[in-house]
Amino acid sequence: MKKLIITVIVVLVVIGGGFYWSQKSSLEVANNSPTPTNDYKNISYNIDGQVIQLKNGISEMAAAPGSAEIIITEYFGNEAKGDFNNDGTEDTAFILVQSGGGTGAFFYTVVALKTVEGYKGTNGILLGDRIAPQTTEFRNSQIIVNYADRKPDEPFSAEPSVGVSKYLKIASDQLVEVTN
Repeated sequence: MKKLIITVIVVLVVIGGGFYWSQKSSLEVANNSPTPTNDYKNISYNIDGQVIQLKNGISEMAAAPGSAEIIITEYFGNEAKGDFNNDGTEDTAFILVQSGGGTGAFFYTVVALKTVEGYKGTNGILLGDRIAPQTTEFRNSQIIVNYADRKPDEPFSAEPSVGVSKYLKIASDQLVEVTN
């Protein structure tokens, strides 16, 4: 009988302890929300004053409340890595492309700044409509985006053929254009 009582007590302690730890873990998760992400394809960026939340590198949102037109923003690539804000961590610059109901395909450079909590997205700098991105690099404390564009008098139906380099940097956690 004594063995049975001890066994029942041990079983109750084990079950009670498991319940306590499972409740504690649930509360810790709830109190720490939202959890920062270490994946820059799953954070938000600011494009022309609009917050764009990427999920697996893609965002789809209505052009206006109640509108059937969808604006799609997606990760294009052309990554460059470096410590853009001089905080000792490696950040990532890359290109997003945004399209809506029209024929435009607008290319933006953004930066994912690495912090101890995870990545933080910056604002986007417009490169152009229907351009041909080439390379993105980090040199002399600047992000350099190289792409082909059209001559000012050419229609958008013309193939981009003019080489352009846009120089950018991080200032106070904002992406800004540098004039050289």
